[in-house]
Amino acid sequence: MEEKIIAILNGIDPAIESYDGSNMLEDGTIDSFEVIDIVAALEEEFGTEIDAALVIAENFANKEAIIKMMRGVLG
Repeated sequence: MEEKIIAILNGIDPAIESYDGSNMLEDGTIDSFEVIDIVAALEEEFGTEIDAALVIAENFANKEAIIKMMRGVLG
């Protein structure tokens, strides 16, 4: 699962994988449009729906946060 998520993130913006900070949105690595792209790609890849309540900055702070969120979504 983690490899698929990283591949999706790289397809959207390769800078996401190498980002080592604590908040990609605040640091300008990604913007809100890219968050929507990430959500759509993850939903398509895993055949699931990500609840809108999960689409918060905390869950998109870095790749580890995205992977953690998806573990919760997928169970």
